[in-house]
Amino acid sequence: MKKDRILWADDEIDLLRAYILFLEEKGYDVTTANNGKDAVELCQKESFDIIFLDENMPGLSGLETLALIKEIDPNVPMVMITKSEEENIMNMAIGNKIADYLTKPVNPSQILLTLKKNIHKKEIVSEHATSVYRSEFGRIGMQINDSLTYEDWVEVYKKLVYWELELAETDNGMDEMLRMQKSEANTTFAKFVKRNYVSWFERPEKRPLISPDIFKTKVFPLIDKGEKVFFVLVDNFRYDQWKIIRELMAEFYTFTEEGMYCSMLPTATQYARNAIFSGLMPLQIQQMFPDLWVDEDDDEGKNLNEKELIQTQLHRFRKNYTFSYQKIMESPYCEKVIEQLPRFENNQLNVIVLNFIDMLSHSRTESKMMRELANDEQAYRSLTLSWFRHSPTYELMKAIAKTGAKLVFTTDHGTIQTDNAIKVIGDKNTNVNLRYKVGKNLSYNKKEVFEILQPAKVGLTSPNISSAYIFATNKDFFAYPNNYNHYVSYYKNTFQHGGISLEEMLIPLIVMEPK
Repeated sequence: MKKDRILWADDEIDLLRAYILFLEEKGYDVTTANNGKDAVELCQKESFDIIFLDENMPGLSGLETLALIKEIDPNVPMVMITKSEEENIMNMAIGNKIADYLTKPVNPSQILLTLKKNIHKKEIVSEHATSVYRSEFGRIGMQINDSLTYEDWVEVYKKLVYWELELAETDNGMDEMLRMQKSEANTTFAKFVKRNYVSWFERPEKRPLISPDIFKTKVFPLIDKGEKVFFVLVDNFRYDQWKIIRELMAEFYTFTEEGMYCSMLPTATQYARNAIFSGLMPLQIQQMFPDLWVDEDDDEGKNLNEKELIQTQLHRFRKNYTFSYQKIMESPYCEKVIEQLPRFENNQLNVIVLNFIDMLSHSRTESKMMRELANDEQAYRSLTLSWFRHSPTYELMKAIAKTGAKLVFTTDHGTIQTDNAIKVIGDKNTNVNLRYKVGKNLSYNKKEVFEILQPAKVGLTSPNISSAYIFATNKDFFAYPNNYNHYVSYYKNTFQHGGISLEEMLIPLIVMEPK
């Protein structure tokens, strides 16, 4: 087994013999230098896993040596050891991206801890995560089987996302075990939804927070208390994606409320987002504002009336708020919104819709290059983080924080990576979504779907008198029998939405306050 190599540069290296012997007994290969020049020359000839530098050496100082070695190997962890506790030296060392900073006299346990943090951290974290998840696996399984309420399922999903993110940072072979457990959870969650969804509309006081409830429960109360509110909706955004951008948002926001709500079915923009902005279910929109509802078979865009729907909700609740609405489809327009932000600051409510994640999801289906870039869940999250960190959206969030307004940050639905095709037959008027179908002559296996034969009972419109809705569950997607194999190969492992899964239905709803 290859030993980890340490370079230790100190002008009093002979006095550190006990440390060297201690490290060699622990299995490390230690090379020494008694000045900075020799340390730099050694780094030009050899590679090391970590380097310890005394700050106060004659000739090249520790900081000068640090800078020269960084030019040779910018990735090697470097630890500064010094007698001085002067703040400017610490700042200069940290500014040079040192891995650690130790003040003399150091003891062997400090050295060992530094080595574990900087060379062995990944394997220690991996071993620990593997061990803890193995012990948690059974408990999560029991929690899945015992989940009887919506709140139970929120806790299950939070736990699964936690472990998905933890295990993604390790190389421990536990991915398949977690995938199986998520699949079990989604299968059981679908049964829960099938049992309870209709009753949520028969007894709305017993249902969880769903799409049309968001403004009246989370936005209006803030404004009525005198707060100014920005409502930012990221289309097609999942809870795990929120968790990976959370740290960036935490730089300039505190989270006064960090939870989830339940997207209505279908978990698709046309339905869920219109329900959020109107405060109504689709059938109610169609009945009360027929000019603002767009049916499945209409050619026009499904979300062209969002500003008008917000206005109807404000009027209905007698809220005479000043408000603005912006839909951001591309970076130049986001930059323009940032420039114009001072114009919006006096509004009581500013609504912003961000469409990039939805565009990413769809382009991954259509583009071979995007499939390569986001070939699995971890890569999909990584692309989300990269987009957020380097896009004007991040600057927009910072700019909103500077206004002092509260920020309600959410989405309309999530998405799931599908992998199992199930057959469905429909006429030419059947919609094209792969996770739900609505039509009057649908043929399918009832055991494979959640069917709603009376859409009005759950607030859905009926394009025809005999229209029914069916929803795919877990990671299934609908495919037509004709040209079946081509259809399946094209859409397998793509990210889709509209159906029933934890990822699509349990979605982030965060209330933030600028720091």
